[in-house]
This record gives sequence, C-alpha cells and structure tokens, in this order.
Amino acid sequence: MQTLDQFNFHHVLAETPGTALVIFTGPDCGACRRVKALLSDMVAAGEPWSLFEVDAARDGGLAREFEVFHLPSLFLFRDGRYHAPLHAEALPERIRMAVAATLARPAQEAP
Repeated sequence: MQTLDQFNFHHVLAETPGTALVIFTGPDCGACRRVKALLSDMVAAGEPWSLFEVDAARDGGLAREFEVFHLPSLFLFRDGRYHAPLHAEALPERIRMAVAATLARPAQEAP
C-alpha cells in the first residue's frame, strides 16, 4: 500500500491506471488497521486494485478537501478520475459489491 501526501496525491492518482482505492487513516485507529489489512488481503488474493493510504492527521488539507469526518474513509478512483466515496461494511463481498456499484455510475467531480 503506497502512502500519499499533499505533494503527490493528485499526481500519482492521475497516473494510476485501473481501479484505485484510497483509504484515509490515522495512527491510533484500530478500525483503519483492520480495513487496511482486509484490503491488502483482497488484493493479494487477486482483486485488481491499487491501494493508497493517506494519514489524515498528517495531511489535514487532504482530509478537509475530501470532507473526511471519520476514519477510515475510502474513496474510489478509476483511470485517474475520481468516482465517489466508498461506503461498505468491512467484509470482502460487501466491498466488492460497493466497488462494482460505484464504478457502474459515472465519475464525479472531485471534492
């Protein structure tokens, strides 16, 4: 999982082909660690996603830009374009369904 910050966030995601999931986390967030591990396991098992992490405490500007009010918060990008926040219970099948449903809709304007 690659770490993004305010200096490389937009540039890296713009150049990332395919589906990218960005998770906003915090250093003391147990739920964040669980979701990161789950997503990493899903990618290791074959999900064709690129995973990125933003430390919301360190990069408050990005957290404000994406209106992150709770951790973890997930956002979906495809081929460098923002699609939407991703809301799903932290279960593999629920996450897969949420990704598919979100990608079936048109991309949105980034916050």
